[in-house]
Amino acid sequence: MSSDLPSGPHDDLYRSVTDAAHDAPDWLHVLAEYGTEGGLLVLLALLAAACWRMRRAEPLALARALLGPVAVAVAYALSEAVKLVVREERPCRAVADAAAPIVPCPEPGDWSFPSNHATIAAASAVAVVLVWRTAAWLVLPLAVLTAFSRVFLGVHYPHDVAAGALLGAAVVLLVTWAAARPAAGPAARAQARLGYTSPAS
Repeated sequence: MSSDLPSGPHDDLYRSVTDAAHDAPDWLHVLAEYGTEGGLLVLLALLAAACWRMRRAEPLALARALLGPVAVAVAYALSEAVKLVVREERPCRAVADAAAPIVPCPEPGDWSFPSNHATIAAASAVAVVLVWRTAAWLVLPLAVLTAFSRVFLGVHYPHDVAAGALLGAAVVLLVTWAAARPAAGPAARAQARLGYTSPAS
C-alpha cells in the first residue's frame, strides 16, 4: 500500500530547497545533474582504490577493506526492499506548489523512500574511511553533496536522503563489525596465493 505522509515540515523543506535550486544558475543545475551520478562513481572508485591499497595489510584490516563493497551492495539491496514496503510517492509528484524538478520526475512506482543514491554514497564513504582515514576529507563531503543533489534536483525529500545515508552507514558498520574476523582467514589465504605478504606475516 502507498504511504502518503501528511503535508508538513518535510514538504516545506522540500519546497525551500527546490525553490532555491530553481533560482540557481544553470551551471549549478548541470553540476548537480552530472554530479549526482558522477559522485557515486568517484566514491566507488575510491572504495576500489582503498581495497587495493590494503592488499598488503594485516588480514583483519584487509578483510574490513574487502567487506566494504559487499556491505555497499547489501545496503543498496536493503534500500530497495524498504522502498517496496514504504512505497512513498516522489515529491516531484506529491508536493503541491513546488518548483518543477531540474531533471524528469522518475516514473510512477519508482518509490522515493529511502534514497538509493544517499544509501550508496554514505555506505561507500564510510567503507573507505574505515580503512583509509586520511581520505575522509574527500569522501565524506562528496557523499554529503551527492546525497543532497537528489533533493536539489527535486526527486527526493530531505528525509529520504537522511534515511538513506543512515541506512548505508549503519549497514557498513554492522557488516564490517560482524564479518571482519571470520573473513580474516580467507583474506590471509588470498594474500598468500596472490603473493602479497602482509606485515604480520
